[in-house]
Amino acid sequence: MNEIDGPLFDAELDGSEIKIDRNPDLADRIHRLVSGQPFCILCTQGQSQPYGSLIAYAFTDDLKHFFFNTQIATRKFKLLNECRRVALVIDSRCQHMDDMTRVDAVTVTGKAEQIQRGPEYQQGAEKLKARHPYLADFLDSTSTALFRIDVVRYLHVTRFQELSQWIP
Repeated sequence: MNEIDGPLFDAELDGSEIKIDRNPDLADRIHRLVSGQPFCILCTQGQSQPYGSLIAYAFTDDLKHFFFNTQIATRKFKLLNECRRVALVIDSRCQHMDDMTRVDAVTVTGKAEQIQRGPEYQQGAEKLKARHPYLADFLDSTSTALFRIDVVRYLHVTRFQELSQWIP
């Protein structure tokens, strides 16, 4: 069990089986899905309450890290400082409105870390600016924080019920 991520869930309770997929095909499918969607839902928690936020994101080619930014004076920023364990939900539903069985989704779990201004901040900000040029001024603002998510695992779902796990 990964101390950052904790137990996945109790497969006996929900009847699901999780395949740990080491097939590079799965990594390619996840990469295509992540590349094809500009936004995702960031899932955070605070005071025993879950919270979801729509965010723009960028990621490293090896899928080990995601980057996003937020204003410092937000609930999102406060929650990220209370609990660094997060999840991202990315899906292709907008591309398959006529056939939901073709939708695939991934839940990315990991730990969010605020990046202080400096070389690493610049690298993450450049990745975000390349993917979302309209964020340039926002990223340069002193009222903005940049976060890096260190990925623990991906849970990929297809056809509403086929679940595979991939750990980068």
